[in-house]
Amino acid sequence: MTETSLVLPFDLSAAVAHLSNCDPCIARLVQEAVAFDPNIDHKQSPYESLLEAIAYQSISGKAAATIYARIKALGANGGPPTPQEMLNLKTQTLRKAGLSGAKILAMKDLAQKTIDGIVPTHEEALKLSDDELVERLISVRGVGAWTVEMFLIFRLGRPDVLPIHDLGVQKGWSVAYNKKHMPRPKELLAFGERWRPYRTVASWYMWRAFEKAGYAATNKIRPPKLKRKRPKATTSGRKSKRSKSTRSKPKINNPR
Repeated sequence: MTETSLVLPFDLSAAVAHLSNCDPCIARLVQEAVAFDPNIDHKQSPYESLLEAIAYQSISGKAAATIYARIKALGANGGPPTPQEMLNLKTQTLRKAGLSGAKILAMKDLAQKTIDGIVPTHEEALKLSDDELVERLISVRGVGAWTVEMFLIFRLGRPDVLPIHDLGVQKGWSVAYNKKHMPRPKELLAFGERWRPYRTVASWYMWRAFEKAGYAATNKIRPPKLKRKRPKATTSGRKSKRSKSTRSKPKINNPR
Protein backbone atom coordinates (compact mmCIF):
# COMPACT_ATOMS: atom_id res chain seq x y z
CA MET A 1 0.00 0.00 0.00
CA THR A 2 1.42 3.39 -1.04
CA GLU A 3 1.57 6.49 1.11
CA THR A 4 -1.00 8.11 -1.20
CA SER A 5 -3.59 5.40 -0.54
CA LEU A 6 -3.22 6.01 3.21
CA VAL A 7 -4.31 9.63 2.97
CA LEU A 8 -6.97 9.34 0.25
CA PRO A 9 -10.60 9.22 1.39
CA PHE A 10 -11.30 6.38 -1.06
CA ASP A 11 -9.79 3.07 -2.15
CA LEU A 12 -7.44 3.86 -5.03
CA SER A 13 -7.04 0.20 -6.02
CA ALA A 14 -10.82 -0.18 -6.32
CA ALA A 15 -10.99 3.03 -8.35
CA VAL A 16 -8.32 1.90 -10.82
CA ALA A 17 -9.92 -1.53 -11.14
CA HIS A 18 -13.34 -0.02 -11.80
CA LEU A 19 -12.05 2.39 -14.44
CA SER A 20 -9.94 -0.28 -16.13
CA ASN A 21 -12.92 -2.61 -16.37
CA CYS A 22 -15.34 -0.03 -17.76
CA ASP A 23 -12.92 1.79 -20.09
CA PRO A 24 -10.16 -0.04 -22.06
CA CYS A 25 -8.57 3.32 -22.90
CA ILE A 26 -8.00 4.14 -19.24
CA ALA A 27 -6.79 0.57 -18.66
CA ARG A 28 -4.04 1.29 -21.19
CA LEU A 29 -3.21 4.67 -19.64
CA VAL A 30 -2.93 3.08 -16.19
CA GLN A 31 -0.14 0.88 -17.57
CA GLU A 32 1.65 3.70 -19.37
CA ALA A 33 1.26 6.80 -17.20
CA VAL A 34 2.31 7.98 -13.75
CA ALA A 35 0.05 6.56 -11.05
CA PHE A 36 -2.59 8.77 -9.44
CA ASP A 37 -0.94 10.90 -6.75
CA PRO A 38 -2.53 14.30 -6.03
CA ASN A 39 0.03 15.10 -3.31
CA ILE A 40 -2.60 16.28 -0.86
CA ASP A 41 -1.54 18.82 1.75
CA HIS A 42 -3.80 18.25 4.76
CA LYS A 43 -2.05 21.03 6.71
CA GLN A 44 -3.28 23.77 4.40
CA SER A 45 -6.67 25.23 5.33
CA PRO A 46 -9.31 26.04 2.69
CA TYR A 47 -8.62 29.73 3.29
CA GLU A 48 -4.88 29.28 2.67
CA SER A 49 -5.48 27.05 -0.36
CA LEU A 50 -7.82 29.55 -2.00
CA LEU A 51 -5.54 32.48 -1.08
CA GLU A 52 -2.75 30.76 -3.00
CA ALA A 53 -5.08 29.89 -5.89
CA ILE A 54 -6.10 33.53 -6.26
CA ALA A 55 -2.46 34.60 -6.33
CA TYR A 56 -1.74 32.11 -9.14
CA GLN A 57 -4.66 33.12 -11.37
CA SER A 58 -3.89 34.28 -14.93
CA ILE A 59 -0.10 34.63 -14.56
CA SER A 60 2.91 32.35 -14.97
CA GLY A 61 3.76 29.96 -12.16
CA LYS A 62 7.15 31.58 -11.59
CA ALA A 63 5.69 35.08 -11.24
CA ALA A 64 2.87 33.80 -9.03
CA ALA A 65 5.31 32.00 -6.73
CA THR A 66 7.27 35.22 -6.25
CA ILE A 67 4.14 37.23 -5.49
CA TYR A 68 2.73 34.62 -3.12
CA ALA A 69 6.04 34.50 -1.23
CA ARG A 70 5.71 38.26 -0.68
CA ILE A 71 2.12 37.79 0.54
CA LYS A 72 3.22 35.09 2.98
CA ALA A 73 5.93 37.42 4.30
CA LEU A 74 3.16 39.81 5.38
CA GLY A 75 1.86 37.29 7.91
CA ALA A 76 2.89 37.70 11.53
CA ASN A 77 3.71 34.03 12.23
CA GLY A 78 5.73 33.06 9.16
CA GLY A 79 2.70 31.78 7.24
CA PRO A 80 0.16 33.54 5.05
CA PRO A 81 -1.70 36.44 6.67
CA THR A 82 -4.63 35.25 8.77
CA PRO A 83 -8.09 36.38 7.60
CA GLN A 84 -8.06 39.24 10.09
CA GLU A 85 -4.53 40.26 9.11
CA MET A 86 -5.56 40.23 5.44
CA LEU A 87 -8.47 42.57 6.18
CA ASN A 88 -6.13 44.89 8.07
CA LEU A 89 -3.53 45.08 5.29
CA LYS A 90 -3.62 48.26 3.26
CA THR A 91 -4.32 48.11 -0.45
CA GLN A 92 -1.03 49.91 -1.17
CA THR A 93 0.92 47.23 0.72
CA LEU A 94 -0.71 44.45 -1.29
CA ARG A 95 -0.14 46.37 -4.51
CA LYS A 96 3.58 46.56 -3.73
CA ALA A 97 3.57 42.79 -3.26
CA GLY A 98 2.46 42.50 -6.89
CA LEU A 99 -1.28 41.91 -6.62
CA SER A 100 -3.76 43.46 -9.03
CA GLY A 101 -6.74 45.41 -7.75
CA ALA A 102 -9.07 42.52 -8.60
CA LYS A 103 -6.97 40.01 -6.67
CA ILE A 104 -6.79 42.30 -3.65
CA LEU A 105 -10.59 42.53 -3.58
CA ALA A 106 -10.82 38.75 -3.99
CA MET A 107 -8.42 38.05 -1.12
CA LYS A 108 -10.18 40.46 1.20
CA ASP A 109 -13.56 38.95 0.32
CA LEU A 110 -12.11 35.49 1.00
CA ALA A 111 -10.86 36.68 4.38
CA GLN A 112 -14.22 38.16 5.32
CA LYS A 113 -16.16 35.08 4.24
CA THR A 114 -13.76 32.91 6.24
CA ILE A 115 -14.41 34.99 9.36
CA ASP A 116 -18.15 34.80 8.64
CA GLY A 117 -17.96 31.00 8.45
CA ILE A 118 -18.95 30.72 4.79
CA VAL A 119 -15.49 29.38 3.90
CA PRO A 120 -15.16 26.35 6.21
CA THR A 121 -12.22 25.10 8.21
CA HIS A 122 -10.48 21.96 6.97
CA GLU A 123 -12.34 19.84 9.52
CA GLU A 124 -15.68 21.32 8.45
CA ALA A 125 -14.86 20.87 4.76
CA LEU A 126 -14.29 17.15 5.27
CA LYS A 127 -17.91 16.82 6.43
CA LEU A 128 -19.44 18.77 3.54
CA SER A 129 -20.49 17.29 0.20
CA ASP A 130 -18.90 18.40 -3.08
CA ASP A 131 -22.03 20.38 -4.02
CA GLU A 132 -22.15 22.11 -0.64
CA LEU A 133 -18.51 23.15 -0.94
CA VAL A 134 -18.97 24.40 -4.49
CA GLU A 135 -21.97 26.49 -3.44
CA ARG A 136 -20.08 28.06 -0.56
CA LEU A 137 -16.74 28.66 -2.21
CA ILE A 138 -17.90 30.10 -5.53
CA SER A 139 -19.62 32.84 -3.51
CA VAL A 140 -16.12 34.23 -2.89
CA ARG A 141 -15.17 36.99 -5.29
CA GLY A 142 -12.78 35.73 -7.98
CA VAL A 143 -13.27 32.04 -7.15
CA GLY A 144 -14.95 30.05 -9.92
CA ALA A 145 -15.99 26.46 -10.41
CA TRP A 146 -12.58 25.38 -11.79
CA THR A 147 -10.73 26.74 -8.73
CA VAL A 148 -13.10 24.86 -6.43
CA GLU A 149 -12.72 21.67 -8.48
CA MET A 150 -8.94 21.85 -8.09
CA PHE A 151 -9.42 22.37 -4.36
CA LEU A 152 -11.66 19.30 -4.15
CA ILE A 153 -9.13 17.16 -6.03
CA PHE A 154 -5.77 18.35 -4.73
CA ARG A 155 -6.66 19.43 -1.19
CA LEU A 156 -9.46 17.09 -0.17
CA GLY A 157 -8.83 14.15 -2.49
CA ARG A 158 -12.50 13.84 -3.49
CA PRO A 159 -12.96 10.85 -5.83
CA ASP A 160 -15.70 11.99 -8.21
CA VAL A 161 -14.76 15.40 -9.64
CA LEU A 162 -14.70 16.00 -13.40
CA PRO A 163 -13.36 19.44 -14.47
CA ILE A 164 -15.26 19.67 -17.78
CA HIS A 165 -13.88 23.15 -18.58
CA ASP A 166 -10.23 22.24 -17.95
CA LEU A 167 -8.21 22.51 -21.16
CA GLY A 168 -5.83 19.72 -20.16
CA VAL A 169 -8.69 17.30 -19.47
CA GLN A 170 -10.44 18.27 -22.69
CA LYS A 171 -7.36 17.87 -24.88
CA GLY A 172 -6.24 14.78 -22.99
CA TRP A 173 -9.61 13.22 -23.79
CA SER A 174 -9.11 14.04 -27.47
CA VAL A 175 -5.67 12.43 -27.41
CA ALA A 176 -6.78 9.35 -25.46
CA TYR A 177 -9.77 8.66 -27.70
CA ASN A 178 -8.12 9.74 -30.97
CA LYS A 179 -10.39 12.69 -31.66
CA LYS A 180 -9.54 15.65 -33.89
CA HIS A 181 -11.72 18.05 -31.88
CA MET A 182 -11.97 18.89 -28.21
CA PRO A 183 -15.24 17.85 -26.60
CA ARG A 184 -17.88 20.36 -25.61
CA PRO A 185 -18.20 20.55 -21.82
CA LYS A 186 -21.64 18.91 -21.93
CA GLU A 187 -20.27 16.17 -24.20
CA LEU A 188 -17.42 15.48 -21.78
CA LEU A 189 -19.85 15.46 -18.85
CA ALA A 190 -22.05 12.89 -20.59
CA PHE A 191 -19.06 10.75 -21.59
CA GLY A 192 -17.74 10.85 -18.03
CA GLU A 193 -20.83 9.15 -16.63
CA ARG A 194 -19.15 5.81 -17.32
CA TRP A 195 -16.33 6.81 -14.93
CA ARG A 196 -18.54 7.41 -11.88
CA PRO A 197 -17.87 7.32 -8.97
CA TYR A 198 -14.16 7.85 -9.73
CA ARG A 199 -14.13 10.70 -12.24
CA THR A 200 -11.25 12.37 -10.39
CA VAL A 201 -8.95 9.46 -11.18
CA ALA A 202 -10.15 9.40 -14.80
CA SER A 203 -9.40 13.13 -15.05
CA TRP A 204 -5.89 12.45 -13.76
CA TYR A 205 -5.27 10.08 -16.66
CA MET A 206 -6.67 12.60 -19.15
CA TRP A 207 -4.06 15.06 -17.86
CA ARG A 208 -1.35 12.42 -18.23
CA ALA A 209 -2.47 11.69 -21.81
CA PHE A 210 -2.23 15.42 -22.56
CA GLU A 211 1.28 15.64 -21.10
CA LYS A 212 2.51 12.54 -22.89
CA ALA A 213 1.30 13.78 -26.28
CA GLY A 214 3.19 17.08 -25.94
CA TYR A 215 2.27 20.55 -27.13
CA ALA A 216 3.24 19.92 -30.75
CA ALA A 217 0.47 17.32 -31.01
CA THR A 218 -2.11 18.87 -28.71
CA ASN A 219 -1.90 22.27 -30.41
CA LYS A 220 -3.29 20.62 -33.55
CA ILE A 221 -6.48 19.58 -31.75
CA ARG A 222 -9.34 21.72 -33.01
CA PRO A 223 -11.90 23.56 -30.88
CA PRO A 224 -15.19 21.80 -30.13
CA LYS A 225 -17.59 21.38 -33.02
CA LEU A 226 -20.44 23.82 -32.95
CA LYS A 227 -23.96 22.47 -33.17
CA ARG A 228 -25.72 23.56 -36.35
CA LYS A 229 -29.02 25.27 -35.76
CA ARG A 230 -31.84 23.81 -37.80
CA PRO A 231 -33.99 26.33 -39.69
CA LYS A 232 -37.46 26.80 -38.31
CA ALA A 233 -40.09 24.96 -40.33
CA THR A 234 -43.77 25.62 -40.88
CA THR A 235 -46.45 23.03 -40.19
CA SER A 236 -45.94 21.75 -43.72
CA GLY A 237 -42.26 21.13 -42.98
CA ARG A 238 -40.98 23.84 -45.29
CA LYS A 239 -38.98 26.87 -44.34
CA SER A 240 -41.26 29.84 -43.95
CA LYS A 241 -40.86 32.62 -46.51
CA ARG A 242 -42.81 35.81 -46.88
CA SER A 243 -43.61 36.98 -50.37
CA LYS A 244 -42.85 40.52 -51.35
CA SER A 245 -46.54 41.25 -51.85
CA THR A 246 -47.45 40.24 -48.29
CA ARG A 247 -44.70 42.19 -46.57
CA SER A 248 -45.97 45.12 -44.59
CA LYS A 249 -45.10 48.45 -46.11
CA PRO A 250 -44.05 51.45 -44.06
CA LYS A 251 -46.80 53.95 -43.49
CA ILE A 252 -46.23 57.33 -45.07
CA ASN A 253 -48.15 60.32 -43.92
CA ASN A 254 -49.39 62.22 -46.99
CA PRO A 255 -48.94 65.94 -46.63
CA ARG A 256 -52.14 67.97 -46.92
